[in-house]
Amino acid sequence: EAVGENVTRFQQGDEVFGTRRGSFAEYARARADRLAPKPTNLSFEQAAAAPISGYAALQAIRDQGKVRSGQRVLIIGAGGGVGTFAVQLAKAYGAEVTGVCSTTKTELVRSIGADHVIDYTREDFADGGNRYDVILDIAGNRSLSHLRRALAPEGTLVIVGGEGGGRWLGGIDRQLRAHMLSPFVRQKLGTWISTERKEDLEELHELLEAGKVTPVVDRTFPLSEVPEAIRYLRKGHARGKVVITV
Repeated sequence: EAVGENVTRFQQGDEVFGTRRGSFAEYARARADRLAPKPTNLSFEQAAAAPISGYAALQAIRDQGKVRSGQRVLIIGAGGGVGTFAVQLAKAYGAEVTGVCSTTKTELVRSIGADHVIDYTREDFADGGNRYDVILDIAGNRSLSHLRRALAPEGTLVIVGGEGGGRWLGGIDRQLRAHMLSPFVRQKLGTWISTERKEDLEELHELLEAGKVTPVVDRTFPLSEVPEAIRYLRKGHARGKVVITV
């Protein structure tokens, strides 16, 4: 609707996407360096779904996992908001991708490019049949010992984001354990919490506009139904992202 007097990158009426705090509203004010032009091939709903989960997936895949062409990558939680981006980004980087998800999400994960899909209700990815160069654990409920059984001898584990659990340490229990153990084993055990970066939003824009990554939107809710949208999301069954429309 308007731009600040010192803003030169955008003009009034430009279509943009990005981040800001407090965006469950009809109007929001954002810093210019937290915005980029909206990819022309995306709807506003798809564009709104991209930045936060896209940041997490991109930085975990590229910076912490250091995924490169030909590597075998396992993504646990592949059917969720971050996971659907991670599958597509790992494929864009040339990896052979295996996604782990529930029964209801297997076809979705396969449709966005996963080479292999494991239904965790029927199979154990750590049964010894395969070892992976990089594991992204987005689901947050496997022990380190279980994850390490599926990791190659010199592979990299990335625990993405915070999580519940742990009597004393709450949402950082496994993260601290991973950092404490990593110096004493050949495997690299680490964690990642994403940050907002202008250059990463620009890279996401390029990937989205090139069609290498497409946001997966499960459901949309009107602004008046934000509490219902949050309840739906907390159930943990969303296939991709949930978006609020105005």
